[in-house]
Amino acid sequence: MAEDWRLHSSHTYFEDADASNIVENRAAVAAKPVINWYSKVLMADNYYSYHNYRYPGSPWENPEAYMKFSPISLVDNVTTPTMLLTGTDDLRTPLSESEQFYGALKMRNIDTAMVRIPGASHKITSRPSQLIAKVANVLAWFKRYP
Repeated sequence: MAEDWRLHSSHTYFEDADASNIVENRAAVAAKPVINWYSKVLMADNYYSYHNYRYPGSPWENPEAYMKFSPISLVDNVTTPTMLLTGTDDLRTPLSESEQFYGALKMRNIDTAMVRIPGASHKITSRPSQLIAKVANVLAWFKRYP
């Protein structure tokens, strides 16, 4: 019976390997995910470094390189119910990253939820109330998919 219990949780670098895992699991949670490297590079507080060392050139010069590692490009393969969890004050992986994937999953009629942790930065569990909110939401989500 334990072999049937397939869950997946990921933090921040929710890239192609994690997006592939979502297809194979009963339920998934992505906490503070990078969904679209093109937009992440333009919106995050650490935008200045990616085009110098992670990818060759800027997003508009080499969009294929950015999209190759962006889960949004694989959303058509996702069938697993997925919850996205992000702090409202996260400047490292902005809320807009989660909103993109949430919108795409909704368009595809995949069961999804988006949890915004009030006042949370990238360290999503800095305050006890934030830790409780994260744990409670993750447990409730996985309980929906026994």
